[in-house]
Amino acid sequence: MPAQRTLVVAAALGLLALLAPPAWAGQAADDLVASIDRVLKLLDNPELKQPARVEERRQAIRRFAGEVFDFEEIARHSLARHWEARTRSERDEFVQLLRELLERSFIGRLDLYNGEQVVVLSEAIEGDSAIVKTHVVTRQGADVIPVDYRMVRRGDHWRACDVVIGGLSLVDNYRAQFDKIIQRASYAQLVKQVREKQ
Repeated sequence: MPAQRTLVVAAALGLLALLAPPAWAGQAADDLVASIDRVLKLLDNPELKQPARVEERRQAIRRFAGEVFDFEEIARHSLARHWEARTRSERDEFVQLLRELLERSFIGRLDLYNGEQVVVLSEAIEGDSAIVKTHVVTRQGADVIPVDYRMVRRGDHWRACDVVIGGLSLVDNYRAQFDKIIQRASYAQLVKQVREKQ
C-alpha cells in the first residue's frame, strides 16, 4: 500500500482497525477500544453495506463519532483566543459546523479501510486529561504511523479532543488556519468558509 494512502487511512482518525488492548490499559484506552469495536461491527455488517441503507450507515457512524469525540473541546481549542469573544449562540453554531465538517471527512474516508491495525502502546492520565499513544500498522506491516489521542474525562467516560498523526495535531492545524482567516478577514468569514465546506 502506498505510504500516502496509509497516511490518509491514519488521518481517518485511526479508528478503523482491530485493537488488541494490553492488560494494563486504563479507562481512557478502554473507552477508545470499546468505541472502535462498535464501529468495526458497523463496518462489517453486510446489511448496512447495501446501497439502500447508506444513509442509515452514515447516521450510525455519526452517533459513534459523538461518543468518541468532544466536539466542543475541539472547537474551543481550535479557536483558541477567539473562543472567549464568541457569544453562547456563536459557540454552539461553531461547534455544530466543526462537528459536521469532521464527520463528513471521517465518513468519506471509511471506504479506505484495508485491514490496518491500531496497537495501543501506552496511556498517561493526569487528572481529567489523558494521552493514549497508538500506532497504525498497514496490512502488510510495511508502514507504521504513530497516532496519539489527547483525551478529556467527561463524567464517567473519556472523549478524544485531539488526534496527533505522525506528530501533526488536528487541533493545531485547525487553530493555525482559523486564526489566519480571522486575522485577515473576520470571524464571520471563518464561519462562512467552514459552512461552504459542508
